[in-house]
Amino acid sequence: MTLSARNVWWSAGGMEILRNVSLTVEAGEFLGIVGPNGSGKTSLMSLLAGIRKPKSGEVLLEGAPIGALCRRVIAQRLALVEQQAETGERITARQAVELGRTPYLGPLSPWSSQDCHIVDAALENVDMAHLAGRLWHTLSGGERQRLHIARALAQEPKILLLDEPTNHLDIGHQISLLDLVQRQDLTVVAALHDLNHAAMFCDRIAVMQGGRLVALGPPQEVLTEDRVRDVFAVDVEIEQDCDGVCHIRFRARRPQARSDVVRSARRAAVGA
Repeated sequence: MTLSARNVWWSAGGMEILRNVSLTVEAGEFLGIVGPNGSGKTSLMSLLAGIRKPKSGEVLLEGAPIGALCRRVIAQRLALVEQQAETGERITARQAVELGRTPYLGPLSPWSSQDCHIVDAALENVDMAHLAGRLWHTLSGGERQRLHIARALAQEPKILLLDEPTNHLDIGHQISLLDLVQRQDLTVVAALHDLNHAAMFCDRIAVMQGGRLVALGPPQEVLTEDRVRDVFAVDVEIEQDCDGVCHIRFRARRPQARSDVVRSARRAAVGA
């Protein structure tokens, strides 16, 4: 199942947030979206999920305009895990994951043993089965994030959208979660902060800057030292291992010492 954005623009508060963005996510692909804060990653994810309607352009789900589909149909094909998705209800961890089955329930399709099996598998997948009975408000931020992933998996979508899914997770769970997602038989779009994670897990990477798509392609082609410097304003060294995976080392930009500043100013004065 494919998901496409065609020349989408979106604005809020009189400011243009997304500007003429076009991309297509192919079936079975893991596409990463990277960019600095404010570059439009979350807004693009909302458009791809059908939560927001573009100012112009269109989003297509398997060739059909997503705005023409009912929410139930969309939810059976596509699941979104947002950055912040909390609840004030006193529900257990398992009940939070059970919400993923909502698009399939109705008067003629009540809760079944098959739904229980799907929820059990989702909890096991994210290593949360042992906390299934815990109340939501007693869980850590990382545990809640893993349950959001489990809820999305219980939804049995064809496409999984993840908006910074590794927030609040320790490094071990960051790697294991992305590995889990990669191993699913799903089309995945993930907005990621960590460029090394994007290089490690993504088939292609879309780079956002100032609301525009400035690069799209395999990690080794997109993540160059010059582009990372231009987009993120950081100096890096990038190497590829024997498997072609990029490894990015960041270098701090140290402020110029005062003595160096004085010497530079004197040289400039003499040259003038």
